[in-house]
Amino acid sequence: MNQTELKARVRQALLAEQYRETGKLLFPVSVSNRHVHLDAAAIAYLFGEGYELTHQKDLVQLGQYACQETVTIRGPKGAIDKVRVLGPLRSKVQVEVSRTDCFKLGIPPTVRMSGDIADSPSITLEGPRGTLTVQEGAIVAMRHLHVPADLADTFHLKNGSFVSLITQGERPTVLMGVAVRVSDKALLEAHVDTDEANAAGIVNEMLLSAIREDDL
Repeated sequence: MNQTELKARVRQALLAEQYRETGKLLFPVSVSNRHVHLDAAAIAYLFGEGYELTHQKDLVQLGQYACQETVTIRGPKGAIDKVRVLGPLRSKVQVEVSRTDCFKLGIPPTVRMSGDIADSPSITLEGPRGTLTVQEGAIVAMRHLHVPADLADTFHLKNGSFVSLITQGERPTVLMGVAVRVSDKALLEAHVDTDEANAAGIVNEMLLSAIREDDL
């Protein structure tokens, strides 16, 4: 178990105990910057045949990690350099950007859950060894909450349900429509993108209050 996982497991155990004692839902948040997920064919196109991604840093969700490698992403109106590649390999290429990024790239902002890329915008990726255009795959990730299966009952949350996250500070905000994703491989963590974080003053590891939308 790496240090990132250990910290996340301790934190979620403490939050579960606090919920049992107070009934207050609190969840840690992570701000997700633009990034790309690649399949084996894309790796070969962009970095060369037989290339293997280089692990840089573990992410909270089990098995997920940031790589040293970056690519340029290009749309009809502009490009963004040094977009981080995340591992491990996926079955299809997926590019996750913010709504602001979409304006710069010149693509329609298409809000989707990760993995749902059907009929999403085309985008071009440029690596050190080649260029690849995918016909679909560029999305704005829907805000969501990862919940481990063994804690879903504790928090009275179901896969596919929704919560609202409430921020404090100078610009208090309610983020509605946060999709709950329950999995045996999940660790407790909400994901928002940089546009949402900047608007609401959210930073990594901030604890946000939550309300089950079924209760509203």
